Amino acid sequence: MSLSRREFMSGVALGALGSTAVSGSAAASAVIAPKQQMLAAHKPVLVCAGNGYEYLTRAYAHLKSGGDTLDAAIQVVKGCEDDPNDDSVGLGGLPNEEGMVELDASCMHGPTRRAGAAGGVRNIRTMAELAREVMHHSGHVMLVGEGAERFAVARGMQRENLLTEDTRKVWLLWKEAHSDWWGPGISSPHWRDRFQSRSADQRLELHERLQRLAEDLGIDPAVRSAAIHKIVFPPTGTVHCSALAANGDMSGCTTTSGLAWKLPGRLGDSPIIGAGCYTDQDVGSAGATGSGEENIRVAGAHTIVENMRHGMTPLEAGMDTLQRIVRNYDGDMHRLQYVDMTYYILRNDGAYAGVSLWTGYEPGHPHTIGVHDGTLRLEKTVSLFEGVSQEWPPVVSPAKAER
Repeated sequence: MSLSRREFMSGVALGALGSTAVSGSAAASAVIAPKQQMLAAHKPVLVCAGNGYEYLTRAYAHLKSGGDTLDAAIQVVKGCEDDPNDDSVGLGGLPNEEGMVELDASCMHGPTRRAGAAGGVRNIRTMAELAREVMHHSGHVMLVGEGAERFAVARGMQRENLLTEDTRKVWLLWKEAHSDWWGPGISSPHWRDRFQSRSADQRLELHERLQRLAEDLGIDPAVRSAAIHKIVFPPTGTVHCSALAANGDMSGCTTTSGLAWKLPGRLGDSPIIGAGCYTDQDVGSAGATGSGEENIRVAGAHTIVENMRHGMTPLEAGMDTLQRIVRNYDGDMHRLQYVDMTYYILRNDGAYAGVSLWTGYEPGHPHTIGVHDGTLRLEKTVSLFEGVSQEWPPVVSPAKAER
């Protein structure tokens, strides 16, 4: 797709670029309710990130038949881990800067008040199951790196190459574009916005160069613009699920391939109990997707559950936690445009909420929460800020373009 300078600067082609919806998936074809019900009709209840939507029905049947809450939650996220077209987790997850897929996960089992986690693990697809294995079959809460991989193999899990041909090509595009994570991050006072600081002509030149590289690498034209979007704005895809049984048992789990193109060994919030996942069935359960470093700094999932313990509704608890992220940047919207966070919150009485910092990553594609309480639905999150984060192409208003 070729863009004129005016189209690039005014963002006319915005809706045509950067779509990350999985073609043919149930979530892609589902009707998104613009308003959340925020209270389950009855128990049991499952809530999850939007990419887990199509796996809720099977997990709900397991939960309704008396199955364990953690097993039900893992059924949802495992569906994403097994899908090579979901590049946010498991098989086909986007790799680190060396082209290695490194996965993280955590889980909490409310009935026994136990937890398990694994981080920086290569060659093991189903990380949520590995987190559960750590909980059940070790005296530890978290294992990382090679030790976690060896533990997985000892427990009967199979090693496999998790980098698919499609994600390998996107990684090669990133390598050739010479993007990197070296240098100060956006939380540093020395941070420099490398992309937006370019002139409009320079940004257009970069876009055209990436288009040529993508063509040379054989990236399918249908997904080429989405691949370029992932180079300039590395995605942070993840999936979380929380489960509430009819008897009040609760569990939660979060699994991810982490931030694309990250430095090897980087851990985000997903394997951190209290950040990416937290459950106390006396109160509720919460999980997160989005900017992992920001969520660690506010201990997001734990903060939400503690907020509910002190009387906040799920919506209030989530919004308060998002405000803490904003406070960490002193409300600097120039930096906050590159930060996004979505929380999935379930209280032990069946009240729930999905909240996000921004409306979505792209216009027309809002952040969503999947819910099943006997009725399967996909609902738009309540956002703190209207508009999109990580907007692509970078939009310069027509007024500025004429200057």
